[in-house]
Amino acid sequence: MRFFLTGIYTLCFGSSVMKAQDIFLTIPENNIYNRTEFTSVPTRVMSNPNRTNWIYGFLGFGPVAPAFTSTSGQNFTMPSSSATLPASVLTWQLESMGGQLPGTGFSGYLPGFQSFSPSAVKWFEPPGSLLFGAAFNKGNINFTFKIPASQFSANAFRAGNYSMDIAQNYNDFTPLNFKTILVIPSSIRWVTNSLTKYIEISSLNDYRGTGTKVWDLGNTEFANTVDFNFWAKAAAATVQFTSSKGVPATRNIGSIKLGSTGSALVTKSLSAAFQNFSATDLNVAAGNRNNFIPELYISADDFKNYFFEAGTYTFELNFDARSKDNQINSFQNTAVQIKVLPRSEITIPGSGKNVNFNFNTAALYANGQSQTIPNQIILSNNESFELYVKSDENYFKKGGLQTSINSNILQIGIDGSSVNVPLSKTPQKILFNGTPVLDRQLNVKYTISPADAQGLVGKENTTYSINVYYSFTAI
Repeated sequence: MRFFLTGIYTLCFGSSVMKAQDIFLTIPENNIYNRTEFTSVPTRVMSNPNRTNWIYGFLGFGPVAPAFTSTSGQNFTMPSSSATLPASVLTWQLESMGGQLPGTGFSGYLPGFQSFSPSAVKWFEPPGSLLFGAAFNKGNINFTFKIPASQFSANAFRAGNYSMDIAQNYNDFTPLNFKTILVIPSSIRWVTNSLTKYIEISSLNDYRGTGTKVWDLGNTEFANTVDFNFWAKAAAATVQFTSSKGVPATRNIGSIKLGSTGSALVTKSLSAAFQNFSATDLNVAAGNRNNFIPELYISADDFKNYFFEAGTYTFELNFDARSKDNQINSFQNTAVQIKVLPRSEITIPGSGKNVNFNFNTAALYANGQSQTIPNQIILSNNESFELYVKSDENYFKKGGLQTSINSNILQIGIDGSSVNVPLSKTPQKILFNGTPVLDRQLNVKYTISPADAQGLVGKENTTYSINVYYSFTAI
């Protein structure tokens, strides 16, 4: 009895001076973000300086299985916040005792990977009796830890240290109590983002609408273990423009706004200074992913006024995913190019397609005639241009047959201009140095001089016709 009591006293005394050794498991961000299984190297959890056999009951039967018990509940907890992770995220299995696995003998076995629990969880099942290889080595007791891939998809791994208090039931193994701590690094990483955005404008109708022009920049996805905000700016205060003729110019970047589909971002005009575009904090979510689609906006008026001219408009967007405390950030850039193709249109409304000169009095032959057709031509051209007029023949026709009446008796010009040109098959310039314009209406003046009118005296009383064509030349 004295020996037994002394043994107990010695064991308790030894336990009172044991120093707990916490288990730190640092989870690489690649496993978190790629959602791939984490497997630790063999990790020392306890040491066994003395014992070489399991504890058995009377006559060596009825082994006491070694077990772990969570004394802090069902979850790993982060002391600095309310964040938790369920015990099921981490699984473990005995790797070796003193360099090798203990014998299983009759009815002994090594359990598979298990999770901690407030109830005792056996980490080895000893043989049913001392007679069946119940020995094991002294030394380190190592375990392998895993986090299955499915756990990274199902849980939010917020940066910090998550701990769980663990007790074990073999007094000869040290320590009796320890913490298992999951260390999650602080990180923000761009997963997907469009590095370039090409926008092509190929129709003048794009400028005739009244709605805001919207272009998405593609899906933008982040992997993050910290809450963050989305900051953005333009690399310069101006949009660089090169006309279709190679002439450089600039546009104010403030005419372009940045926002997003949904409510992730607020819409603001771009500037050369970083602005926080986040509507709310982008938090750590299950699966550690955040995504949205950034969009560019230009009002109908600004689009027509500043982005109508044919050429290439380029600017660069600088994005910064920035943690709330500004300690962590991740940059990404997107180069934007808006290509406006050269386009031009000449429209003549139906009411202006026929111009009639009637010579039915002597005065009309004596004095000639002049007609101005209001808004006869509606022209659009997104390049600098000149307007030309010509006929399909050098002579008027009668019933489809050529006559002796020369086309040059008809002079054509733009109302308000001093330029009036005689009509011929050779194109004649009637509008000089036209600047890019959309749906400009022109009044066209047609004249037959008194001398040319008098030259019609004696011609057969019938209808003579000629076709008139208008065309552009870019300058």
